[in-house]
Amino acid sequence: MSKLQKNWFEWVVFGVSLLLTAATLGYLVYDGATISEAPPAIQVHLGAAVERGEQFVVPVTLINREGQTAEGVKVEVTLAGDVEERSEFVVAFLPRGATRQGWVAFNRDPRGSQMTARVVGYEEP
Repeated sequence: MSKLQKNWFEWVVFGVSLLLTAATLGYLVYDGATISEAPPAIQVHLGAAVERGEQFVVPVTLINREGQTAEGVKVEVTLAGDVEERSEFVVAFLPRGATRQGWVAFNRDPRGSQMTARVVGYEEP
């Protein structure tokens, strides 16, 4: 039996595969070596209110800039005024470096009022 020779296309596919595998392995080693034991650093950003039927919804963006993964992140948004109104939601999983978006609903128009958002709490996975 004669040995089969590889053509140029097979060598190119082999080289690209080897390069991608090495790059992925390198990234995983780097990411594992630089992971921090610090708690999550979660930032909350409020978007513009949108009228939906009889309610007003506001997009809320959460960003975990650094630290560990957070699980069960509870967010509370307060609408100031004569009568304070609160709305909240929970994000199930917020990894390090990730962004998640949720929406909160209010009965009155929040566009002319002061809104504040805060992370009430979270769990370690």
